[in-house]
Amino acid sequence: MSTDDELERLKARRLAEMQKNLSTKQPKPAEPEKRQSARDLLVSRLGYRGLEVLELAERQYPVQTRSITAKIAELILQGGIDQAIDGGDLLALFRSVGLPVRVKTTISVEQDGKLVSLSERLRADKE
Repeated sequence: MSTDDELERLKARRLAEMQKNLSTKQPKPAEPEKRQSARDLLVSRLGYRGLEVLELAERQYPVQTRSITAKIAELILQGGIDQAIDGGDLLALFRSVGLPVRVKTTISVEQDGKLVSLSERLRADKE
């Protein structure tokens, strides 16, 4: 019976060692100031005119944009989004969830070798 007692002690010691090793291998949570915010993570993945669309959305719909930004950042971290997000894609996303982000657009045409806005061109044609 002493071998059974020894075996139980060895098992208990081994279990304690395994639990100690497991606790030291668990990753420690990142410090809040070192962790990248959801917005910063999204901004790092934005492409052509993406930041412009994001800033317009933040001004027009601050609360909704914050939650959408958090969800996009979560998808980036999970590997669901692995490419750059340009302004057109981001604008389409906001519009698809019901947020009609207003973006100032101008149409320019070439006249005499210069780019002129369409409104100026039409105004000049009437005169």
